[in-house]
Amino acid sequence: MFEGLLSHLAAAVLFGALGVGLFLLALKLIVKVSPFSIRKEIEEDHNIALAILVGSVFLGLALIVAAAIAG
Repeated sequence: MFEGLLSHLAAAVLFGALGVGLFLLALKLIVKVSPFSIRKEIEEDHNIALAILVGSVFLGLALIVAAAIAG
């Protein structure tokens, strides 16, 4: 009984770590590709469109990770 639970827990932890890694990789890629400072545009200049774009990338990644976990 606990073997199944432990394997599911291990899979959830693995996919969670993979998801966090993908989020960090996507953020690094967005920062590297953009010709301007993402932090300055969102925090100081209050660029809502850019914040929505970055958020939509993260939501898309979250859907992909969730689909991978669901099988």
